[in-house]
Amino acid sequence: MADCDLAAIQADELTIKDLVDHCQARRKAGASAATIAHDISYLSSVFAAAKPVFNIAVDNKLITEGRKTLNDLKLVGKAQKCTRRPVSDKLERIIKGLEKRQEHVTAKIPFTEILNFAILSCMRISEVCKIKWSGVDEKNKAVMVEDRKDPRKKAGNHMLVPLLGEAWEILQRQPKTDELIFPYNGKSVTAGFQRVRKELGIEDLRWHDLRREGACRLFEAGFVIDEVA
Repeated sequence: MADCDLAAIQADELTIKDLVDHCQARRKAGASAATIAHDISYLSSVFAAAKPVFNIAVDNKLITEGRKTLNDLKLVGKAQKCTRRPVSDKLERIIKGLEKRQEHVTAKIPFTEILNFAILSCMRISEVCKIKWSGVDEKNKAVMVEDRKDPRKKAGNHMLVPLLGEAWEILQRQPKTDELIFPYNGKSVTAGFQRVRKELGIEDLRWHDLRREGACRLFEAGFVIDEVA
């Protein structure tokens, strides 16, 4: 928010049009209605605290009224609830397609190893591609994920993640040629996944769905909800 044009406007001079302009700019940049709604929520929290905490005379009604206008314009909205779980045959087809892709003479990324590791560990691709050999706990068969995404903390949220099933074997198979276990660009990994998916004509499967698949497998293995979380 601090990097947006909106941040240059004095709080007591902010108008609903300013909010609309901000949200339209965010939409043009590719942000979803749910993501843009977060912006307005952050702004609302600041405005609500302005007077009682900082003694700054601004009216939080502006945000309330502005939110109605933004809803009417469909610039903000709720995230669509996703219950999608990759069907096994789709995953099998994707894996076979990735195997073929990584057999190419110029291929460097072990797509299938990364995909299976991501499912078994329930890690985001950004997390898979930043775990280090120095963070491996041999005794407990776990690995440290630094600054793991958390809505309450932006940094310092280090978490030791147990590697269940074949995840530990996959990690052990990786060559120790870099401080990173999977020294690849996460965007390149997902780009390869998307190309194979498109070639196979599979439209309703995203990389992020692999985390849902991993969580489902944990429940099926007998873990309870707090353990899966």
